[in-house]
Formats: sequence, C-alpha cells, structure tokens
Amino acid sequence: MTRLKAVDPITATGKAKELLGVVNAALGITPNMMRTMANSPAVLEAYLNFSGALAKGKLDAKLRELIAITVAQTNSCEYCLSAHTLLGKHAGLNDIEMAIAGRAGSDNPKVEAALAFAQQLVIRRAELTEAEVAQVRKVGFDDGEISEIVANVALNIFTNYFNHVAQTEVDFPRIAPLHRKIA
Repeated sequence: MTRLKAVDPITATGKAKELLGVVNAALGITPNMMRTMANSPAVLEAYLNFSGALAKGKLDAKLRELIAITVAQTNSCEYCLSAHTLLGKHAGLNDIEMAIAGRAGSDNPKVEAALAFAQQLVIRRAELTEAEVAQVRKVGFDDGEISEIVANVALNIFTNYFNHVAQTEVDFPRIAPLHRKIA
C-alpha cells in the first residue's frame, strides 16, 4: 500500500498539472513516481531538471541506465529497478547486460569500472579511496565523466529513497531486487 498518494493528472491543478502534462507529452505515459512527486511541484520539477541535464552530458543513455540499475539493486528499490530495466531495453540493453549490472558487472571493463565505482559510492556514502578514483581514470573516464557518474548515482539515490518512503505502486513490469545485505 502506498504511503504518499499519486496525483491524478486529470484533477491536478497549477504547476503540478503543467509538469505532469510535460511528462505525459515526453513519455506518452505519466509514471506513478512522477505522479507521486507532483504532490510537491518543486520536487517533480527538480527531478525533471536534474535528469534532463544529465541526459545532455557525456555519459550515454546505456551507461546511465546501467548505473541506475546498479544503484536500484544496491538500494533494493523495486520501483526503480523495474522502471530502469524497461528504460534500459529502450536504450538498447539486453537482459543479460542489465542482470550483470545489478551486481555492478559488465563484460566491458570500462563499463564495469563505472558500475563498481557507482556501487561503492552508494555502499560507502562516497567515502572512496584515491585508488578507487584512480581506477575509473585508468579505464578512460575524465573528470567530467566521473562527475557525471557521481551525479547519476545521486539522482538515482534520490529516486530510490523517494520510492521507498512513498511505497510507490510499481507501474512497470516488475523486477524484484536481490535483497542482499550490503556490508
């Protein structure tokens, strides 16, 4: 059962109605997470602006989706894991790539380094060593791309936490997180 009520786009008013209309026009649907964020138009607008800005960055859609899957799995967020698995398919990822990403893995060493870095950011609350930062540089990420990995992790932690608190109803094909304990 949800804790925070989703806003109905039909009965929404003001800024919430405007933002939900933008979401629907862009996606063709209005996902429950965004409908729930619309309880505070400031929250929905912040999310849309943050994700929109990162979409214009150096990291491609595939890597951004893999980071989202790694973070969702690390935080055991069923809503985000389900949503980003579908979005990952739309970005051209296959089921195996996404399953491996849930464990911060990839058959591409550069991608795997980014996902391991992202996972450690979550687990260790960004208290990383010089060696961990050096590792992502070693595989070819520059300071701008490292900054974007951090920003994508932060965006996804926000949505994971939001959905945990709201207990947002999953409106995508369900993907259950592994529910493993992270030490």
